[in-house]
Order: sequence, then structure tokens, then C-alpha cells
Amino acid sequence: MTISSSLNAGVSGLSANASRLASISDNIANSSTRGYKRVQTDFHSMVLSGSGGSYSAGGVRTTNVRLIDERGPLVSTNNATDLAVRGRGMLPVASITEVEAGGSPTMMMTSTGSFRTDSNGYLTTESGLVLMGWPANSDGTVPDYPRDTSSSLEPIHVDLNRLSAVPTTEISLTANLPADSAVVGTTAGPEDQVVTYYDNMGRAEDLTITYTPTGAADNEWTMEIADSASAGAVIAEYTLTFDDSSSTGGTLASVALVTGNAYDATEGSVTVNVASGPIEINIGTIGGNGLQQLGDEFVQNNTTKDGNPVGTFVAVKVNESGEVIATYDSGDERVIYQVPLVDVPNMNGMRALDSQTYMPNDESGDFYLWDAGDGPTSDILGYALEESAVDVATELTDMIQTQRAYSSNAKVIQTVDEMLQETTNIKR
Repeated sequence: MTISSSLNAGVSGLSANASRLASISDNIANSSTRGYKRVQTDFHSMVLSGSGGSYSAGGVRTTNVRLIDERGPLVSTNNATDLAVRGRGMLPVASITEVEAGGSPTMMMTSTGSFRTDSNGYLTTESGLVLMGWPANSDGTVPDYPRDTSSSLEPIHVDLNRLSAVPTTEISLTANLPADSAVVGTTAGPEDQVVTYYDNMGRAEDLTITYTPTGAADNEWTMEIADSASAGAVIAEYTLTFDDSSSTGGTLASVALVTGNAYDATEGSVTVNVASGPIEINIGTIGGNGLQQLGDEFVQNNTTKDGNPVGTFVAVKVNESGEVIATYDSGDERVIYQVPLVDVPNMNGMRALDSQTYMPNDESGDFYLWDAGDGPTSDILGYALEESAVDVATELTDMIQTQRAYSSNAKVIQTVDEMLQETTNIKR
């Protein structure tokens, strides 16, 4: 009966608008929730077939979809491990409860999080989410891991008590030797240059480089390298000859080996073997920069080297490519993990969980782990958080519309009730 279908349509309208009000109230309640993805309610008409000129109202139904691919604005913070994804991709996380219970925690996904090291060294949020990543090798490189499974991901754990020491492997020398001293018949004493290096235990040792005019030819010097770790023994010796022509005067003309390893003319360096391993010492290429011989004064210019003494952990940060970097008070920085970005074909099809986390399912499609910035994914921002994607003004407007639509459907039901009452009164 047509009047009955009107009643059913009014009831379905009440139910549909109640569902829309529920999503609006959820959105407004989470308007200040970091990384919240708003819920959108869509209305769909239901059509019932009619015959003989009669019409039956079908009513309306609703579907709710969480717009996970919709991003909120990014805001700056003062915490290096406040993380947000600038564009497509999600951060892999796990529950701290599952992590502490042992075993393999279930991977979840989120677009932002304020992570800090807890008392056990895990990068966690206040809501109990642990950031996950691939562990790096001891040299900071990250091996190739499978991209279609989360089995290789580990909760990011920073050893708060670990000390760091990086041995010196490269030294660059710059110095000026006095040209007046390298003349046959001139008696001149040696010039010393001391360079501190760090061994593989973080201990500081000294290389003493002694430059002595040979006296056998003009512009010719002997360079001896002594190591304090070997009780001051000479570990390498070379004969240096400098150019005195008008165009390239003062630059290296040749380097001849006496003891040690041969001079590499391409790199402009010699390699010495100390107890902690080889150290490459750059003295300059032939005719190029590095050691030089000009004037009458010995001048030690800037000397640069790598390596660090023993340092304690002070902070951790995540760069744009997802590398988790531990920083030590010695100035040393180590890559300890890499955080990939997770992507699925249908973001909005994922299952929503508490604390702005999501899990892939059949509707979203299988996930894939990308390096941040590769494929369809964007990069990771530190010192940033994603705000809620909710626009309160829009939600309030929708709430007023929903309220009026709800009242209108209630009026339909009231009218149908009055008409049915009239029909009942006919037989009186």
C-alpha cells in the first residue's frame, strides 16, 4: 500500500540522518585529534517497482567511508621524532603491549605520531604505538629486505647505554714548507706537524709528520710519519720534490716512496698502516693543492679528518628518507634503522582502529613497503605533526542540514500517522 511505503520511507530517512549525525558528531569530537581522518556519510536511494500507475516509496540507505587518503594540514613542532608523512604513504607501527610480550607484533599503519624514547629505548607514542623499521648493519647500511611482508620489520629500539667510537680512516694535510730551507748548502732543522687520530677503541693517538730538507737537491724534502701507538716508530717515509717553475712554483712535482705504501697520484694520497687499520693521508696531487713550498715560513693550515672519540647517546632523529639516526655527544651519527612507508591500492578500504591506526584487508588490497620518496610515496618530515582533517565549520553546516532533514522525516511519519487515523475513523 502506498501510504505504508510512505511510512517506511520516513522511518528510513530518520535512520539515515541519525547515521549521518553520528559521523558528524565523531568528526567534531576529533577536530583536534592529530592525524584523524574524517568519516563521510553518503545517501543512496532505494527504488521499489510500481504497477498500474501506483507508486511505492523505497526510502533511503547510507554508507559511511573514512577518508584515509585525505590529509590534514602539517604543523611544526620542536621534537625531532614528531613525524608526519608529506603525501601518500603510512608509517608502520605496532602496539607496545605486543612488543613487550615478545614474538612478532602485528603491523599497523598511521600517518603521523609523536614518538619519544621510553625507559626501555623504544620509540613510542603516549597512546602506546611503537615505530617499526628495518635494522641497519653496523656500518649504517640497510640490507635489502622483502617488501611485501612485515616479517623483517622490528620495533625501533635505541640502546640508551651504548657508547660510540669511530676510527679515523682519512686525513687531509695542508701545510706550507719554507722554500728558503730547501736549498743545497743551507742548514735547516726539521719541521714537525702533529695530527691526532682515533683508533677503533676510541683512543686518541698521534701521527707526527716530520719534514726535513734532504740537502742533496734544491726543493727536496724527506717526509717521515711516526705513530705514537707504535712507541713513536716511523711507519712510512717519502721524498717530496716541489716545482719551482714560474707557472706552478710551490706545488708538488713528485713523491717517491722510501718505506711504506706507494703514493697514489690519482688521489693525491699515501696510505699508512696503524694498529687500528689503514689511514689514507691526502697530501695533494701533483701540481695541485695540498702540501706546498713557498716563502720562508713553515705554516700549518687546516687539517681535516674523520673519526670520533668515545661518545654517549644524546638524541635520535629521522630524516626525509626514513633513516633513523642516533646522535652521540662526540659528534658521531649512526644510522640504526630505516623506516619504510606502507602503501596499499585502496587507502580508504583499510580497517580503522583506535589511535588513528589502520590495517590492510581484502578491500584495501595488499600492502607494499617503499623507501620514503620512492614509487608513489612521499617523504617523512621530522619536527612535524599532521592535524585533524576535519573542518569544523563544514561539519556544523552539515549538522544543521541533518537536523532539518531529520525533522522533515519525522513530519512525514506524523502526517502518515494522521492519515491512517483518518482511515480508521471512516468506519465509525
